[in-house]
Amino acid sequence: MNLPNKLTVARFALTVVFLWALFWPWPVPFRNTLALIFFFMAAVTDFLDGRIARARGLITNFGILMDPLADKVMTCSAFIAFVESTRLNPDAPVKVAAWMVVIIVARELAITGLRLLAASKNIVLAAEYFGKHKTISQIVAINALLVVEACHEWPLWLKNIFAPWVVGFAEIMLWVTVTLTAASGLIYLWRNRAIYLSDM
Repeated sequence: MNLPNKLTVARFALTVVFLWALFWPWPVPFRNTLALIFFFMAAVTDFLDGRIARARGLITNFGILMDPLADKVMTCSAFIAFVESTRLNPDAPVKVAAWMVVIIVARELAITGLRLLAASKNIVLAAEYFGKHKTISQIVAINALLVVEACHEWPLWLKNIFAPWVVGFAEIMLWVTVTLTAASGLIYLWRNRAIYLSDM
């Protein structure tokens, strides 16, 4: 297994550990900080694997299939986890509503289905401008939401750096993410409508 594929597999593993840190039923010291670290590490593998594969000529069928799947598992797991966290902590400063996550997950499933349909017709659908920005906004929003909770576990001087602004930033990024996710999905489906309309 080459390095980019190892990074992709590591992203799956880090997603599991991230969820463990958030929801392990017994007390875990610095629980939210650990979750932040694990998710940030997973996001770094997302940044690196494709770039290394292209730079070193290590693109494989495994990577083509599993890299975007690992991305979706990572981000969707995090947003679903935030819905559960909101339910367990109704006084959370930033609340992630279930309908927001439904939009995010539905978009990812729809685009994955479209790409599978295109692949069955030997058509390769490349990522688009809005889709790339959607992914960046999702990762930034998730990290910001994690910092909202994690900063309360940090030394006072470090907490005071983040606490005054991170809640507002996380709220803004959450709405930006939902908007970009919905818009990019609709644009992608419209531009590639010939692929699925021909089978209807």
